[in-house]
Amino acid sequence: MPTHRSSRRPKSSAPCKAARPQAGEILLANYANENPIYALDGVPFLATTYPEARKLYDASKPAMEKLLAAQGIKVLFVVPWAPQGIYSKKEISSVADLRGIKWRAYSPATAKIAELIGAQPVQIQQAELSAAMATGVIESYMSSGSTGYDTKTYEHIKNFYDTQAWIPKNAILVNAKSFDALDPATKAAVTKAAADAEVRGWKVAQEKNDEYKRLLAERGMKVHKPSPKLDTDMRQVGGIMQADWLKAAGADGAAIVDTYKKK
Repeated sequence: MPTHRSSRRPKSSAPCKAARPQAGEILLANYANENPIYALDGVPFLATTYPEARKLYDASKPAMEKLLAAQGIKVLFVVPWAPQGIYSKKEISSVADLRGIKWRAYSPATAKIAELIGAQPVQIQQAELSAAMATGVIESYMSSGSTGYDTKTYEHIKNFYDTQAWIPKNAILVNAKSFDALDPATKAAVTKAAADAEVRGWKVAQEKNDEYKRLLAERGMKVHKPSPKLDTDMRQVGGIMQADWLKAAGADGAAIVDTYKKK
């Protein structure tokens, strides 16, 4: 074991560069500004169950992989989040009950929903969510059961409406050149591990969704099934946003949705 370590850095003829990661994970909907295809799983009420979300993913997968491949990126696997519902300080039975409410808007989609339902949007990121609820800065927001549990929403807001508005997905990506440079055995092992992880991820996501709703109820949250009126109202909002998405996505987007609806 050395007894002395020099404090001087070794000399180098070239500046030190940070290593670039060869793999990573993204929330697909966050990249809607690059291409609307990435935002498809965030379109409200297009896919509201895990089987529907899987069909939507299968329909959009070829187009998404083509877009990423053009940037030198390969998709290893994709897993879903929990369905998105409405947290509200007061009980609601229709969109009319949300008009004027202070609504957390943390993305273009949630800001658009606020506009369409007549709510008052307030931009709050998750790190600030607990404080915003405690001080009354927001009274309502859309997210998953896991967000509600992790942020202790039940301490400030007592109603969760399980609208299952959309099921966003995360993609695990790898640099295509780095993947192609692997030897055949390693490449096969990575491919199999990715396929196994995707199956496991979809299964666990569904299990955790049920678990988080149970945990919220145990801590005093009323977990509601939306009334027929609230469901109809929110689906009308979804219809408007679907039309906007189709306009932005053009023929490629229309082809994906047609494929999805035929499955």
